[in-house]
Amino acid sequence: MQFHQLHYFVAVAETRHFTHAAERVHVAQPSLSQQIKSLENELGAELFSRARGNVSLTEAGEALLPLARRILADAETARHEVQELVQLRRGRVRLGAPPSLCTGLLPEVLRTFHDLHPGIELLIEESGSHDLVRDLARGALDLALVVLPLPTPSPALSTVELLQEDLVVVSSAASPAPRRPVRIADLQGQPLVMFRHGYDLRELTVAACRAAGFEPAFTVEGGEMDAVLGFVRAGLGVAVVPSMVAARAGRDLRVTALARPGLRRTIALARRTDVAPPRAARELQRVLLSTQAARPAGNPES
Repeated sequence: MQFHQLHYFVAVAETRHFTHAAERVHVAQPSLSQQIKSLENELGAELFSRARGNVSLTEAGEALLPLARRILADAETARHEVQELVQLRRGRVRLGAPPSLCTGLLPEVLRTFHDLHPGIELLIEESGSHDLVRDLARGALDLALVVLPLPTPSPALSTVELLQEDLVVVSSAASPAPRRPVRIADLQGQPLVMFRHGYDLRELTVAACRAAGFEPAFTVEGGEMDAVLGFVRAGLGVAVVPSMVAARAGRDLRVTALARPGLRRTIALARRTDVAPPRAARELQRVLLSTQAARPAGNPES
């Protein structure tokens, strides 16, 4: 049983005339009649009664007609759905990103993408690079923004660098102003508000302190980005955060640059190399790359 046979069958059933049905479906009448006969042979039953030039449905034809209409309608729906996906009118993108980028970089980028493709659903997973690389490798994400170098290099993943971002020190505006600019060594003995384990910023800050010859002292640890900023506002300590986040932190936080060479992080877009990303994911990648994440990072004190 083939779709065009069902299409011809429905045309004959609706016109009750083989010649008119052939004209409707734009085929020669003998060809249409032959296909109807082949369909009847396959089903083992006549579908039309052709007595004295009058065409009417047999009992088998009456039973087949609603089913044929449903099959053809489902096929048209499937064709339409695929076209919607191909033309970026519907679909979804699963994007992973560190929380700091979800508050800094992504809102404007996702707004641009949504304006271009309002029918595409955006699913965002916030986590550290280690978890994002794992989720990307197992197919739970289409794309991920990660901090380079990857915690676990994988030949199954490819990365494209988006930007390099300075890290800065934030402190409560009500607390005494720190020395400007702040050296990593100046953080020795300072109460630090620290992110939870798995945060790229935690690993980077701790590594920098150890390279300067000391272990950092934490007053509070284990928070996400919003919690860390809240603890700093409350005067519980200082924190090292991305400049994009600091630029939006508000007037109740003081932003101070780190002395050269400072600390920087490299943000890249990662995807799997063994599976082609969906069309919508490729379009989001294009938007991300085209913007280059070139947004002002604020004006920390120097």
